Amino acid sequence: MKPQLGTSSWSLNRTLGAPNYDALLGKTEREATPHALSLLELPARLSEMGVRRLEICHFHLPSRDPEFVAQLRAALDEANVELWSLLIDGGDITHPQNGARDVEWTQGWIDIAADLGACHARVIAGKAAPTDDNLKLSRDRLKTLCAHAKTRGVRILIENWFDLLSSPREVLWLLDELNGEIGLNIDFGNWKGDDKYDKLQAIAHRAESSHTKAHFRAPRDIDLEDFTRCLDITRNAGFSGSHTLIYDGEDADEWTHLALERDIVLPYLN
Repeated sequence: MKPQLGTSSWSLNRTLGAPNYDALLGKTEREATPHALSLLELPARLSEMGVRRLEICHFHLPSRDPEFVAQLRAALDEANVELWSLLIDGGDITHPQNGARDVEWTQGWIDIAADLGACHARVIAGKAAPTDDNLKLSRDRLKTLCAHAKTRGVRILIENWFDLLSSPREVLWLLDELNGEIGLNIDFGNWKGDDKYDKLQAIAHRAESSHTKAHFRAPRDIDLEDFTRCLDITRNAGFSGSHTLIYDGEDADEWTHLALERDIVLPYLN
C-alpha cells in the first residue's frame, strides 16, 4: 500500500469559524468567528482540492445530535471523502483525580467516531509526567478504551504529544505493552530541539498515520529543509498510512498554505 493524502479540520480552523470549546463540558469559551464554510460543506471543498481523507477535531462538531451526525456522514459519503480519524483533543486519562471521568468522556467520543464512520479515533495517552506509574496507568486505561472502540469498529491511535509521550522510549513502551491493540500517529511538529529528527526516526516505523506539519517561517515561506527531512524519515521507514496535512501558521489564508504543503507531499505518495 502507498500513503494517502488527507488533512485535518484543525488546518481549517479559521475557515470553520475558529471555535474554541471547553474540552469536557462542550461550552464555548469565546465567541466563534463568523465561518466561511460549515463543517457540512467541508468534504465537498476538500474533494475539489484532491484531498480524499479528513480528520476532524472533536470540538469542530457543532452538535452531537444524531441528526447532525447523520448529515455529516452523508456529506462525507457524497463527496467520497474518508473520515480517517476523529481527533479527541481533550481529557487526561492519567489525571490523578479526573482520569476515570476522562476515560468515560473519551468513550463517548469514540461512539461519535463510530457513528460518523471514522476508521480511527486519536486519543491523548496522558498529560502526566512520564513516570513508570503514570505509563502503567495510561496503558491500563488505554486497554479499556481499546476494548470499547473494538466493539464499535474503531481503531485507537496515540500520538507523540504531551509530557507522557515526550520521547521515543515512552511511545515505544506503550505500543509494545498494548501489543498491537493501538496504533501510532506521528506528528512532525510536536517534538522540538536538536534531537527532533533522531526521535522521529526512532518511532516512524511504527506509525500508521502522520500529522504532516510544515513550519512556516513567514506567509508562504515553508521551512523546506525541515519538512522534507521529516517526509524522508517516514518514507525511509516504509510509511503507508495517511499523510494528514497540518497548517497552523499565522497567515489566515489556510487553503493557499495547505496547497503549498500538498504539492511538496504529492511525490512522497508514490
